Amino acid sequence: MTAGATKSPTQAELKRLVGEAAIAYVEAGSIVGVGTGSTVNCFIDALGGIRERVAAAVSSSEASTARLQALGIRVLAASEVDRLGVYIDGADEIDHAGCMIKGGGGALTREKIVADLADRFVCIADESKLVDRLGRFPLPVEVIPMALAQVSRRFAARGATPRLREGFVSDNGGAIIDVHGLVIDDPAALESEIDQWAGVVCCGIFARHRASVCLLGTPGGVRTLQF
Repeated sequence: MTAGATKSPTQAELKRLVGEAAIAYVEAGSIVGVGTGSTVNCFIDALGGIRERVAAAVSSSEASTARLQALGIRVLAASEVDRLGVYIDGADEIDHAGCMIKGGGGALTREKIVADLADRFVCIADESKLVDRLGRFPLPVEVIPMALAQVSRRFAARGATPRLREGFVSDNGGAIIDVHGLVIDDPAALESEIDQWAGVVCCGIFARHRASVCLLGTPGGVRTLQF
């Protein structure tokens, strides 16, 4: 590195930046929806610094629940709330319309349940997650084990390659298929189709529950995208 050159931030530093920036979207006294993953962990850590301003959280995974509780933040079940003002979560991919692929950590079903309660989805991600078209990242699909073979055949018939996530069981007791090679030109249509297949619990396309805001970590700072 030449003298005077600025070192580019690491991916971990970008995650921390957007995690901290998301605090601005948490209203005092509110119940906040909290997602799952390494970027969300940065948000949870920042949330711990203002825990006295947060009434409670609704979490999308057992891992996030444990982290929130360790910081002294009360966690409510989704059944205990009628609505949330905001849900804050990461994404494996996000396009320029705010549609996402989620579920790399396997929490996609609970993430979609909590997102459904929220008036607003704030996505936090580093700039590598922004894509022109979804599908480079394998699509996670949670499936009832009995239906693994037939769901896999449906994807293979579309020219995609479904792979069982070996040794993984979701918090709901489901299996995950990671689908490689999908062409996702119409995220909303494909999400609707897959979710109707027998045995599918949830697919990782978030088009109906797309982001309204994305806080994108870049070397120049946090870039805010509005959808």
